[in-house]
Amino acid sequence: MQFLAVLIIAALVFGVCFLFDKAFDKAFRSKAQHKSGLAVRLSKRYAAFGAIMIALGAAALLAGLDGSVVLIAGGLLILVTGAALVVYYATFGIFYDADSFILTTFGKKSTTYSFRDIRCQRLYLIQGGSVVVELHMVDGRSVSLQSTMEGSYPFLDVAFAGWCRQTGKKPEDCGFYDPSQHCWFPDMEET
Repeated sequence: MQFLAVLIIAALVFGVCFLFDKAFDKAFRSKAQHKSGLAVRLSKRYAAFGAIMIALGAAALLAGLDGSVVLIAGGLLILVTGAALVVYYATFGIFYDADSFILTTFGKKSTTYSFRDIRCQRLYLIQGGSVVVELHMVDGRSVSLQSTMEGSYPFLDVAFAGWCRQTGKKPEDCGFYDPSQHCWFPDMEET
């Protein structure tokens, strides 16, 4: 019986997360870049782990209602952590078209950039084979793209083509450009 209750709670949590994601998109993502269908998103593992943690936290809270303080405290901690993962997944995104991109992050106003606003890049190789390409913008902000993010490499290809077009450079004149080595823009040390 308890297993059935956990399954029902998990299904409800997944359903609420799905509806929240759809409502969030309709309410806050109405610009042309949002509707282009081109985006860099976090791995869906963030949302999946978050939803699973919410379900486990809710189950621990229900089990702890008998008076177990440890289950209630642990359930709350797991529930909050899961909610944080879901919110982080839902609020982060880079939405783009051929001319510009919008960076949306949790707690900050969305910022629209033209590709010519990319000043340089810095490359980080992370143990385990993951790569982070950090783009430095003219306003001082940086945009970090991990190789594990969905759509990061197609975005970098479009960004380079747009950057060349908007700055008047030709791809063959850019000696730094080598996607096989994760280089799309001038290195930070070269600028």
